[in-house]
Amino acid sequence: MNRDLYIDFAKGLATLSIIFIHTAFWSGQFYIIPELRVFSLVFDVALFYALSGITSGSNIEKTFYRLLKLQITYMIFVTLLFFLDYFFKIFGLTFFSLEWLQNFYSTFGSKYAATSISTAPQWQNLGNWYLHEYTNADTFPVVMGSFWYLKVYFILTVFGVLILRFFPKHINWFIAICIALTLLFNIFPEIYPNGQVGYVAFYMTVFLVANKMKGKTIPTKIIPVLYGLVAAALIWMFWYFGNDIFFKINKQKFPPKIPYIIWSLFSLTTLFVLYNRLKITKENFITHIGKNAIFFYFGQGISSSLVYFLVVPLKENMPWWILMVLIYIVNVILAFIIATGLKKFDAFGWKILEFLRLKTASK
Repeated sequence: MNRDLYIDFAKGLATLSIIFIHTAFWSGQFYIIPELRVFSLVFDVALFYALSGITSGSNIEKTFYRLLKLQITYMIFVTLLFFLDYFFKIFGLTFFSLEWLQNFYSTFGSKYAATSISTAPQWQNLGNWYLHEYTNADTFPVVMGSFWYLKVYFILTVFGVLILRFFPKHINWFIAICIALTLLFNIFPEIYPNGQVGYVAFYMTVFLVANKMKGKTIPTKIIPVLYGLVAAALIWMFWYFGNDIFFKINKQKFPPKIPYIIWSLFSLTTLFVLYNRLKITKENFITHIGKNAIFFYFGQGISSSLVYFLVVPLKENMPWWILMVLIYIVNVILAFIIATGLKKFDAFGWKILEFLRLKTASK
């Protein structure tokens, strides 16, 4: 079966959008105007959950094997991250001073400035990372700040494949239940649960609706109706919540509340409208990113942390929009280089694991 390059293309565009979002909302907090930071959220993480729904099936063994491989790749990456963070601190304390390190970390702003730096490795952080408790990585704060997606993805995929496998005739019921829970949590915010429940209620809807779309094409005559409904929802949002809700969209994202859900409808509608309609016949730079999306997702966390050190000295010396374009281009280039290196390091890690397996396997 030939690979659907539209899926890779959409993943690639979504990944580039995530890099722009993290350019705007992390180092961009120092210089990018609030309006553009909000507009960066038009094409956001919901697209990844929709694409996962389109590509998922009811094969439990295959899905769990894919998740196991992803977990091991993730563990290889965070192990590398842990030692990079630790050795950088040792380097700073050995050749410079504690004050130099604290000044270095202050570049990220007071919220992410490291307060306790020691020569002893914080092994508990590595253990927490393995179990998806994302305590901050001082040297690369954007990495753990963007990993909430991965935990939700694991939970969503496990429950999603179970629904597809055991309740294939009742998927519409599960979509209705998830919509009802999302509405209930928003109508009665005092009962909105902590943890991942709110995330899963909405993103499971996206996942299952996308799965129902697999192999289908939205009729041309329906497209204006869909975009009309999206426009009506946006008008209602501003009427009901007031114009100030525009500047609060990002705060409505964690966990997803009605304004953010409405804000994400345009990108999801566009994804489904172009599915099986936009034909990508040749591989290109964007499909390459899509094929290696997980390594770019890992890499952009590091690159989005590094660009802080360009933003701080340059933000007073050029117009904000020129700096934004420059930083975004640099961020994409760095993410590409880092992702390429991470893919090779991942292959090296798997070779070590295979060597250990062979040495420890019972004969």
